[in-house]
Amino acid sequence: MEGAELELERRSKFLSSLIQQKKAKEHQEQHSKLNVHVRAADMPVLLQDRAFRCAREQLDSMPGKLDSKRLALALKKEFDAAYGPAWHCIVGTSFGSYVTHSTGGFLYFSIDKVYILLFRTAVEPLDR
Repeated sequence: MEGAELELERRSKFLSSLIQQKKAKEHQEQHSKLNVHVRAADMPVLLQDRAFRCAREQLDSMPGKLDSKRLALALKKEFDAAYGPAWHCIVGTSFGSYVTHSTGGFLYFSIDKVYILLFRTAVEPLDR
């Protein structure tokens, strides 16, 4: 009986690894379609995908020249509304940064030649 359980566990792990490989490949293909390159991330994949789609939609809606402030504001508003306050967004073609973020709330990526830093900080109530 023990041998059968080990074989079942081995097969289960194998199938799980195949599923994860397929999901990773699909995720990479989606990035390629949007022309997204993740530079650094500490954020769940679903939130990352939402950021990519929002950024791509905003960039596609801009006639000609990049409006960094408009893009940053759109991403901030989207994430504040969906996931609560204290999201920050920096957009540009060249910038430096050093930030502290909440766990699971950091994404640095590029679309085309635009770099986007999206992160969340903790909000603590004021004691008065």
